[in-house]
Amino acid sequence: MRIASGETAAWKQALAASFTEVAALLDSLGLDGKDFPDLDRTSPLAFRLLVPRAFAALMRPGDPNDPLLRQVLPRVAERAGSDGYVNDPVGDAAADRGHGLLQKYAGRALLIATGACAIHCRYCFRRHFPYAAMGSAAMRDASALARIAADRSLSEAILSGGDPLMRDDRSLERLIAELDGIGHLRRLRIHTRLAVVLPNRVTERLCATLGGSRLTPVVVIHANHPNELGPAAEQAVQRLRRAGVTVLNQSVLLRAVNDDSTTLRQLSERLFQCGALPYYLHQLDPVAGAAHFQVTDPCAIALIASLREQLPGYLVPRLVREIPGAGSKIPIF
Repeated sequence: MRIASGETAAWKQALAASFTEVAALLDSLGLDGKDFPDLDRTSPLAFRLLVPRAFAALMRPGDPNDPLLRQVLPRVAERAGSDGYVNDPVGDAAADRGHGLLQKYAGRALLIATGACAIHCRYCFRRHFPYAAMGSAAMRDASALARIAADRSLSEAILSGGDPLMRDDRSLERLIAELDGIGHLRRLRIHTRLAVVLPNRVTERLCATLGGSRLTPVVVIHANHPNELGPAAEQAVQRLRRAGVTVLNQSVLLRAVNDDSTTLRQLSERLFQCGALPYYLHQLDPVAGAAHFQVTDPCAIALIASLREQLPGYLVPRLVREIPGAGSKIPIF
């Protein structure tokens, strides 16, 4: 228990030390606001800069074009309206069954476990999600569990957010135990960016909880660039693997971050080296404030075609788009 408590203290302390001021982040990289003509120095408090120091340490000092920095640095372009870019780009509101339980696809239900995250990615498709309207965590959990238990068509429960690993181990243990007791469920899936940006959150206690569940555990991590996968992230994935967890990765195709075949090939190879399989490469969800990250479909298709020529099939992610109301992710190529 002392080890578990120490693990919890470590990741929470690291989270508390995250960068929340643009100037401090840039200064740590030997950069200045003058290096960024389009820098937004007054990003909204509701979606302020938030970057763990472990993730910032993977950025290239002195490089204003660093692909990791580009994902988190607020730009003036976020304030510009763009046709088709909306607050709810994937139809979460229409799929809401109450208190943060979303049902879009047959056999699966998604529980918004928390609105909190350890990093604010500027392209986040839920950056405008009304988390405050969901009620308390206890209310959300009780409502979701009751609905999942009553729907025998469901075989998989998905924990999302925000990031579900922002909840501590004890809280997740209780929630997973409740899901474990719902007889018609067979799988538990967790979508998290923390395994990449705050790897010490993947504690031995968390891994033991996942490995000890009756439900088959799947963790979907989120890395967009090979430089995100340092030694600590690799160790986090390996801890999950040793616990019997299937680890997949989903990426978002982002302009000037990973929109070239060399970067995507290196990402797939690095993921496999760490112990995770490439799963999805998402075309950007058209969320308000993220249009400057857009990559065209013809470019995306050409990139995937190039990957198929360079990599074995199991290392080529599926290029998909999420369309509100559709019964599944839509393959693009």
